[in-house]
Amino acid sequence: MIVCLGDSTTAGTPQFKSPVEAPPDGAGDERSQFAYWLRQQHPDWRVLNCGVNGERSDEIAGRFNRDVLAHEPLAVVIIAGVNDVYQGLSAGHVTAQLDAMYTRARANDIAVVAGTIVPYNTASADQNARMHAINSWIIETAALVPGVWVVDTRQAAADPNDPDRLAGSPDGLHPDIDGYRRMAEAILPVLERSLARR
Repeated sequence: MIVCLGDSTTAGTPQFKSPVEAPPDGAGDERSQFAYWLRQQHPDWRVLNCGVNGERSDEIAGRFNRDVLAHEPLAVVIIAGVNDVYQGLSAGHVTAQLDAMYTRARANDIAVVAGTIVPYNTASADQNARMHAINSWIIETAALVPGVWVVDTRQAAADPNDPDRLAGSPDGLHPDIDGYRRMAEAILPVLERSLARR
């Protein structure tokens, strides 16, 4: 069991609603979520999409018992913070929430795959600076903390010529289907390594 916990870029917005948003199986084009592409590569894995569009990191952390611990997963993929940045909250607010989630997962013997915040095309220079600060913290934490593995989901979804814009997007805010597929391609080897180390 692998849980994918996060906001819209985990849920699959705008073309898919996660099973948390549209029980019991989600709704829309199932290819518009990285969980779908992980399942295609590993049909033997049970991958739960627990993303909710629009949620801040504190709201995501508030679902941790229900959407992570209750499932007793081997690993959790966590991507959070873009909505905090959008709403004007500080990088420190996000990193405190991420740190708390990473700590709770590790205390329950759950491997953490920590994804970086994915860009959106209308971000201001200040918003991009805060996203980069959070992402740098994620990378540094994964280097120091056993059981936390980083994956650069921002780079996977970004335009190769402009790391602060999406390579493709139906709305300028979220990846297109190919972007979600590339996020899964980046996540997959990190997940495999984290599970092999258990």
